[in-house]
Amino acid sequence: MLALIVGISVYAQVKRPYHNGSVWSIAFIRMKPGMETAYMNYLVGPWKANQEAAKKEGLILSYKVIGAEGHTPADWNLLLMTEYKDLATMEANEDKGDALAQKMIGNDEKQMQAIRIARKSEK
Repeated sequence: MLALIVGISVYAQVKRPYHNGSVWSIAFIRMKPGMETAYMNYLVGPWKANQEAAKKEGLILSYKVIGAEGHTPADWNLLLMTEYKDLATMEANEDKGDALAQKMIGNDEKQMQAIRIARKSEK
């Protein structure tokens, strides 16, 4: 009987050719011509400070900013990437991330001001 149970449990195990890994949140940004400096100031200021604090708190693994030249004026020219341990961790830490943003950038009104400055830089 024991051999039958062990045999069934081994047979029931699924072998996958992959493993769950980290998850990336990606934002495709298109900056208006002439507004690059304002947006980059936002990124090296409040955005970077918040990302560094989230990394220190263990909420994220890493982050990246990638610039690119688009083929058309409608293409994105900046990519913001944030890496999380896994999807479950990303979703479970949303409230902690919001609280951290409140601490690093300020209350909702201050955050909206920063977003407005950033959005003015985008098309």
